[in-house]
Amino acid sequence: MIDHRKLSKSLGFLLFSVILGSDLAIAQNGVQSSISKAVTFTCGDSEATIKAKNGPKVVIGQSTIYIGYRQVSSQNKDPRIVRFDNGVKKWCRGDYETTNDDGTGYGLLWDGGNVLYGIFTSTGSQTGNDFRRYANGRWLSSYGSGGGAKVSVIARLNPTNGDVYYATFLSAKKANDGKTNSLVVTKLSLNGTNLTVQADSWWTPRRADTNSMTCIDSSPYKYTAIFTGDLTKVTSASAVKCS
Repeated sequence: MIDHRKLSKSLGFLLFSVILGSDLAIAQNGVQSSISKAVTFTCGDSEATIKAKNGPKVVIGQSTIYIGYRQVSSQNKDPRIVRFDNGVKKWCRGDYETTNDDGTGYGLLWDGGNVLYGIFTSTGSQTGNDFRRYANGRWLSSYGSGGGAKVSVIARLNPTNGDVYYATFLSAKKANDGKTNSLVVTKLSLNGTNLTVQADSWWTPRRADTNSMTCIDSSPYKYTAIFTGDLTKVTSASAVKCS
């Protein structure tokens, strides 16, 4: 007999790459979002070089923001994000996460004004500077227990210089032992001040109170969470085949 929980866990990383294999760029009411497979670039690269990677980006007017990662070593990536205005680099940031965590950037949402969110990955807590220093008092302040499972980080950014205002981790939580499990964001949308996040969550998605849902069948589960704009609360969380 097939153990669906073990099967879903082993398929997590494979499906993570497949889900992000094609660019999902969506424009809505002046807001643009893009979620795609993460690509590598450095702050020294030209816009032409970064653009040719076909990674996630948002373009509003003459401004383009790209997100990805720098390959630091064979087992370590660090997130990167850069903005170009009229082809001229305005800023580039590579200091959000500089630990041995294998972090990338794979999604953006921007309204063309002061509302900018970035989506990043984390595979565990490591010594040094990571997104925990921005997540104090937010919905999830850390990766949690365990390590290896790839989860997401949502960060509110300043589009004028790339500073992080605040961030929250977004992960699944195993109901049997409380350890962190994989979650990949597939869509972002903005309705007023609320940020709606759609994701594929492995066993098991979290309720608004961060506890594990009760689910049937195998994961990943189609998960929707509605965040307040400051990322302190989830006002609604639901998943197909879960309660």
